[in-house]
Amino acid sequence: MARLPRLYFPGCVQHVIQRGNNREACFYDEADYKVYLSFLNDAAKKYQVAIHAFVLMTNHVHLLATPSDEQGISRLMQALGRRYVQYFNFTYGRTGTLWEGRYKSTLVDTDSYLLTVYRYLELNPVRAGMVTHASEYPWSSYQANALGKPIQLLTPHALYLRLGNTEEERQSAYRSLFRGRLPERQLSEIREATNKGWVLGDDRFKAQIEVKTGRRAAPLGRGGDRKSAEYQETSS
Repeated sequence: MARLPRLYFPGCVQHVIQRGNNREACFYDEADYKVYLSFLNDAAKKYQVAIHAFVLMTNHVHLLATPSDEQGISRLMQALGRRYVQYFNFTYGRTGTLWEGRYKSTLVDTDSYLLTVYRYLELNPVRAGMVTHASEYPWSSYQANALGKPIQLLTPHALYLRLGNTEEERQSAYRSLFRGRLPERQLSEIREATNKGWVLGDDRFKAQIEVKTGRRAAPLGRGGDRKSAEYQETSS
């Protein structure tokens, strides 16, 4: 089956995942994580992409980002990927590819799914058994979004800012979202949408994206996702 073209829509949040080739490690040392984040910050500024959340795992990376134009995410990922590979190969005396083919991405419906995807990203180290709580993992955006740690590359999304009138209120409300883990149904839904390039959203959002892009937003023969009220009821 031919691959579907990626969906790009300026101003719409995207969940992006880039995996190491053959699931091999992309980060060997603490310095590698710091270099990657520095390069990400540079690329985000250059291509005008707002980064809302991230997690750097040992062998893959998740980003939650909003591009200002259709090519923003693509240009960011290409520039970031090339620059980091050059650094990585030079540092460790290796050659060849580091990344597993193309990055994967999905458009995210802000109203019904965005905060769930925030949680999906920042709970990754917990699901992997690396830590017992998201606050213990140093290479994610949780410490900024939940605890107020300054991370220069992050741009708070408008929905995050509506969690409270002050930084303290927003951080407290955000921490409350992490009292439980995500249900397996939601994990599967996010993974399928991202890996297969479908839209993560309710029926109305998918229909809007299909009209605007001329490309299918969901598999043929499948109904839309649950209404946002039902989804949000089970996601907290």
